Amino acid sequence: MNRDGTIILDGAGIKRALTRIAHEILENNKGIKDLVLVGIRTGGIYLADELVKILEEIEGETVTVGSVDITLYRDDFKGHAAHMPVGRTDIPFSVEGKNVVLVDDVLFTGRTIRAAMDALMDYGRPRTVQLAVLIDRGHRELPIRADFVGRNVPTSLKENILVRFDSGNHPVEVVLQKS
Repeated sequence: MNRDGTIILDGAGIKRALTRIAHEILENNKGIKDLVLVGIRTGGIYLADELVKILEEIEGETVTVGSVDITLYRDDFKGHAAHMPVGRTDIPFSVEGKNVVLVDDVLFTGRTIRAAMDALMDYGRPRTVQLAVLIDRGHRELPIRADFVGRNVPTSLKENILVRFDSGNHPVEVVLQKS
């Protein structure tokens, strides 16, 4: 694996961060009743799957998980429509009255999260929408904040954060790269 950049979190660090986030989700929601997770394509989906495994291990019950593709909800879609592949949204359950935890890998400007919330509302009206991210790198352009954060990593606009996954879509490291 190409290791250019600075490793911020290795596999063990990611596991600890996700375990802490899972416990915070449980505490904030008083368990898993009426709780669903929705991963944002693509890295958020893989992290939502990891969180579900941890939550189910802790609670001993099944946790509902889905995924959302935000391509058609992006505020820059019109200028890039011909070049943007549209992925699949998979929310085979009602979000009506549920506590939804949106999951993403890196929180940056907040525009992806805004698009994900718009997409989610097409599936019903949740009781709450919460946000869990592995990395919050700052530079918000919209008034959006994460409820659950693995690590805050202040960055410059000349840097990038990359969450790397193995062939089984398990997170293996988080890398800070210079642009």
